[in-house]
Amino acid sequence: MASLREILEQVKKGIVNITDAEKTIKLDYIENLDNLAQLDLRRHHRTGIPEVIFSETKDDQTLIKITKRILENNHFALLSRVASSQYKILEENFSNLVGVDYYPHPEGRIALIIEDSYSIPKHEGLVGIITAGSSDRQVAEEARLILHYMGYSSFTSYDIGIAGMHRIFPPLIEMISKNVNVIICVAGMEGTLPGVVASLVDVPVIGVPTSTGYGLGEKGIGALTTMLQSCSPGLAVVNIDNGFGAAVYASLILNQCFKNKSV
Repeated sequence: MASLREILEQVKKGIVNITDAEKTIKLDYIENLDNLAQLDLRRHHRTGIPEVIFSETKDDQTLIKITKRILENNHFALLSRVASSQYKILEENFSNLVGVDYYPHPEGRIALIIEDSYSIPKHEGLVGIITAGSSDRQVAEEARLILHYMGYSSFTSYDIGIAGMHRIFPPLIEMISKNVNVIICVAGMEGTLPGVVASLVDVPVIGVPTSTGYGLGEKGIGALTTMLQSCSPGLAVVNIDNGFGAAVYASLILNQCFKNKSV
């Protein structure tokens, strides 16, 4: 499978016409890996979003095979929802490889395996990340780390929920002063905080309900319902505990804000 650069070089030399090159870039990106997975190896070229390995429920053999192939093709492999036992498996298989660095991040259930020669590109824009409570931190850290390894900067403030309404204002004022372009707001329980934040700022707010709570609203249903029913304009909502989805959506907003720019 030719790389994107190789395809562009072929177009430049007249070996491949533009129509065929476009078709190759758009369609020739799925690889069947031993009937274990269909790998979208060109996703980052097509959408700007890397193929991220969702580790949860994968057996050790499948996880290692997929990670190795992604690393071979993209020169880095980013894994989400990594279980405690899987960190040990990843360390055993990748930490001693020559020219490869392994970065475990249990606080966000994220792991990165990257070749020394590869540099993650840096992009313009700043994302504010807020949590209502300290119990929401793991989901927020997932969002922060995904953004970080996609090349975006973030500014965080945790445990500022409406149980103490006065806590919201100092970090929110600081985020506004830093000119954040989008805010990810993570909340469990009744999930009120994202609607409140959206009513106070002039940037897009992404609400992330978490599965923190009691009784009827347990597993995040109460928080999700509140966010979806919010009357505050400018609030978008992702699925329960979906820090990854919030990070990706924030990156798409930044891509449009700073299109064709990099730092």
